[in-house]
Amino acid sequence: MMNKILSQKFLLIGIILAALVPLIFDNRFYLNIFILILLFATVANAWNVLGGYGGQLSLGHAIFFGLGAYTSSLLFLKSGLSPWLGLLAAVLVSIIAGIVIGFPTFRLKGPYFTLATIAFGEVIRHIALFWRSLTNGSMGVNIPFEPSFTNMIFKEYETYYWLALILFLISLSFMYWVDRTKVGYYLRAIREDQDSAQTLGINTTKYKMIAMILSAGLAGAAGVLYGQYMLYFEPENIFNLNLSIEFVLIVIVGGIGTIYGPLLGAAIVIPLNEILRSSFPMLNGMNFFIYGIVLILIVAFLPNGLLPFLKDLLKGKLLNRKRVKSKIVED
Repeated sequence: MMNKILSQKFLLIGIILAALVPLIFDNRFYLNIFILILLFATVANAWNVLGGYGGQLSLGHAIFFGLGAYTSSLLFLKSGLSPWLGLLAAVLVSIIAGIVIGFPTFRLKGPYFTLATIAFGEVIRHIALFWRSLTNGSMGVNIPFEPSFTNMIFKEYETYYWLALILFLISLSFMYWVDRTKVGYYLRAIREDQDSAQTLGINTTKYKMIAMILSAGLAGAAGVLYGQYMLYFEPENIFNLNLSIEFVLIVIVGGIGTIYGPLLGAAIVIPLNEILRSSFPMLNGMNFFIYGIVLILIVAFLPNGLLPFLKDLLKGKLLNRKRVKSKIVED
């Protein structure tokens, strides 16, 4: 009970501090990093539901992210539909795509499921490239800069930050729901041993599909905001396999199967990537080299991620303090 109260207090403090970020950092470069952290943490949360809790290691989440961006943007450009309404359509399209992908691939296990998600990602990318009449192909989608609330386009970076923060908190609430209900318990059981979970009477296909629906919907919603923020994207960057891998790396670095791991991972991976990219503009590829080394070191020496390591470290310090106090009392 005490731990629950403390976690709620820390969460409230964290939300208050996050709300103060635009007041502290008025530099656009830093605000851009914070916006990207929240957006990528949202998609990492989405992946964590399916991959972290359910053990379904997808490398195709760029599909849902990209479908979200394309759906709302194309409806806005071709039909004049506000991205706020396009957001609902984007989430629906992403969920339908998740069901279509999940239905056949959930019959596969281990690396075969992962390879199937990569294959689906490549199919979607090629469709977006060659269906020029709908997607503009390799020319990409260019959204005109016409700031208004209806268009979900703003001059101020602060507004994008608030929206990204709200979306992240929504994804975090879903994470709490999954973690503390039977859905999370069943998904963990499936992750540990699917055959045993079926033997115990768990409908594994049903709960994996629930995880996929949540995961796809959240990733699609993040894609909508990303599209309206960047105002330009094309199939090669938004349906890219590297983007799906980055979502997975964020979760692995932070702590797979944890509530706050994706946020911690995004807070490390995104700034590292952006800072290295701006620090080595003349040395093409140097940022990827350093970025790769740092990630390899983290994955090699902290296989469970940073959050479990920090928790163990904090527990160790608290235990040492208790031992010191008990010795003082005994003396």
